[in-house]
Amino acid sequence: MGTVSLGSTAGKWIMVSTILASAMVFIDATALNVVLPSLQKGLKASGPDLFWVLNAYMLMLASLILIGGTLGDQVGRKKVFMAGTFIFILGSAACGFAGTATMLILCRIIQGVGGAFMVPGSLSLISSSIDEHERGKAIGTWSSVTTLVTIGGPVLGGALADAGLWRYIFFINVPIGLLALLFLWKKVRESKEPGDGQGLDFPGAILIALGLASLTFGFLRMPAYGWAHPQVYGTIGAGLLLLVVFIAVEHKSPHPMMPLGLFRNLTFSGVNLLSFFLYAALGASLLFLSLNLVQVQGYSQLESGLTFLPFTALMILLARFAGSLADKYGPRWFLVVGPCVAGLGMLILSFVKQTGGPADYWTTFFPGVLVFGLGMSFTVAPLTATVMGAVSDHLSGTASGVNNAITRIAGVFATAIFGALAVLFFATSLQQRIQSLPLDQRQQQAVMAQVANLGDAMPPPGIATGYHAAIVKAYHEGFISAYGKIMSITACLAFLGGLMSWLFVRSPRVKT
Repeated sequence: MGTVSLGSTAGKWIMVSTILASAMVFIDATALNVVLPSLQKGLKASGPDLFWVLNAYMLMLASLILIGGTLGDQVGRKKVFMAGTFIFILGSAACGFAGTATMLILCRIIQGVGGAFMVPGSLSLISSSIDEHERGKAIGTWSSVTTLVTIGGPVLGGALADAGLWRYIFFINVPIGLLALLFLWKKVRESKEPGDGQGLDFPGAILIALGLASLTFGFLRMPAYGWAHPQVYGTIGAGLLLLVVFIAVEHKSPHPMMPLGLFRNLTFSGVNLLSFFLYAALGASLLFLSLNLVQVQGYSQLESGLTFLPFTALMILLARFAGSLADKYGPRWFLVVGPCVAGLGMLILSFVKQTGGPADYWTTFFPGVLVFGLGMSFTVAPLTATVMGAVSDHLSGTASGVNNAITRIAGVFATAIFGALAVLFFATSLQQRIQSLPLDQRQQQAVMAQVANLGDAMPPPGIATGYHAAIVKAYHEGFISAYGKIMSITACLAFLGGLMSWLFVRSPRVKT
């Protein structure tokens, strides 16, 4: 299929269809952070259940996303994209009707399968269909809108949760997805690479899916069981071994699903390293900021979501503009400075202690959110355009799949690893704070047993009512201490991402 102008009717339908479908995936990723307290009460879910609700989806997405990208290149990008959208709609409807935490986790897995075929498909459709001279602007538009809905997710989630309608976070995907399917079916032409009749690289597909699933499963079990448990070190070790075998198979395969030659391009390698560090920092910081606001600082779920509006406004104003500037001047300095500014915002947020609630927002959380949003606004569109511009058009789906797999893996690892660290930091801080309380050893153990609930920890039964206020204060101070350390580490990850860009990304981009 020949390329079309971004301003043409065909070009506009491609953008509308891909953005609509992608919006479902990205809004779910962040809206759930805010509705977790309502979801926990509605389904009587435990703390570990909540992490699985967040990560069951990411687990499948990370495991299958490379397969989704390669399938699109070979059998048709539109066809695979539509199949993924349909599966995602089914999974979303099932999530909305789920009556238990276990059922919701299973339905989130279905969503993840659909997302794995949608996310790389959207970018590869744009990259292969839009004229080369307007491709950066098109990808910048896609990046800015999808990142906008990602950050807008908490606002929508908070409003629905406060109204007792948290299930509509899932139901809202059904009309959006059906509309996207209609546009794709009627208005968008098929796109695939001619002569790719060799079929899927089945050994590579199986190895990468099992390897990523095993690795991410191990990290997800770590907060509950610790490093020494066989479920943790066994599955992580198996995952690493499978990934090593995958690389060996891809090296020898005549038609690899992930051509290792892509990584000989330093720009492609650099932006993927940046993606890993930056999106790990982004995922962890948004999760723990949301938990802090609702569980400790006294914000309602809607108020928590509204705190991200400055972030959203900056994305609207700057993301597409940054993509155009990166097209004109090259992406390198945007990808160096942007992550470092975002990291500075995370660092500022790490210093916020107990506040007086939403009334203190403008002098406490707002400065950090503003700087954080400014850094991300100048990073997202240039990063995505650089990934797609670093490879030849016939590898666009594969390149998108690789980059999206890396960002999703980063998100899963961040939630699992930072979840474990948060419990450790919280426990250490809480242990010091309850020493001064007149509690016997059994009572202290009962108080400490609540650390898995993080900021939602409550004084256990059997503690004298007179000590409840002191214990709640210890819980809040312990969580804020853990939150500050987590945000400091995420800031370091963002700075590390900027360093990767400085070392590896060059302008102008050179295609593989």
